[in-house]
Amino acid sequence: MPVQNRFDPTAPRDAEGLLTRRAFLRRGSLILAGAAAGASALDALAAGDAQAKPDVRFGLLTDVHYADRNPTGTRHYRESIAKVREAVGKFNEQKAALAFELGDFIDAAPDVKTETGFLKTIDAEYAKFRGDRRHVLGNHCVFTLTKKEFLDTVGAKAAHYSLDHGGFHFIVLDACYRGDGQPYGRKSFNWTDSNIPPAELAWLEADLRATDKKCLAFIHQRLDVGGHYGVKNAPAVRKVLEDSGKVLAVFQGHYHRNDHKQIGGIHYCTLCAVVDGSGEENNAYAVVDLFAGGKIRVDGFRKQADYAWPSPVPSAKKPG
Repeated sequence: MPVQNRFDPTAPRDAEGLLTRRAFLRRGSLILAGAAAGASALDALAAGDAQAKPDVRFGLLTDVHYADRNPTGTRHYRESIAKVREAVGKFNEQKAALAFELGDFIDAAPDVKTETGFLKTIDAEYAKFRGDRRHVLGNHCVFTLTKKEFLDTVGAKAAHYSLDHGGFHFIVLDACYRGDGQPYGRKSFNWTDSNIPPAELAWLEADLRATDKKCLAFIHQRLDVGGHYGVKNAPAVRKVLEDSGKVLAVFQGHYHRNDHKQIGGIHYCTLCAVVDGSGEENNAYAVVDLFAGGKIRVDGFRKQADYAWPSPVPSAKKPG
């Protein structure tokens, strides 16, 4: 069964002329609504204009929760291997330059040795990606392991950092800290208490100030809501992002369902989880295209929603 979801230029539009899109899966229909702005700004993207080639293409997936254990509720842990294999195959097929997994890559194991084994098994599938693969720490990643143990196992140097690619600046954030500033690790935390500590927030502000590129951020917990799923100091983090005048979008996981909000001119895109549901039709991942002017196209597969966001309107605020 083909899994590619493409934008349909003939898709219906709502009363305000905003683009919507529907994809129907053979094993049950699922409505995937594209959150968009003015129709005229989206037409070139939606029509797949051959001239509108992206400057950067990257893959996204989240909440893999791999473990060699029986299903619990909606979570089918062992099936995540095949789901990640499919996602990586699609990223390679579409020649994505980078890939980001947005946390909770593994589920909890009773001891460090078993957990490290889970991590090595699922990372071996992710390592089949032929581009630059990146990890974001989620609360489950460091429930049994420490941050250093997770990062060392996957060959990552840091939990928060930035990189440039194709004229864009990519920022990876780590909200796996308690309210008292202590890092998660070894069951030392409550998953509802996630925070960006002051030192990381200061680093983020300086990092944004130092770049002249359009930026995107990647985080596990949500920056656009309060409550259990939100970063406790999210308003302070959003202010730093907004004040820079450079951030186009934030991609996040943790919630396990599709969601999208636009706050302060920044898109907050929450991705659907890989682990939930049995069978290939319950996979979820995306390929994202970035265009020089700031347009973004999120092409979702399986249960992942599609989005198309036009270039941002220039702000009167000068970037710091």
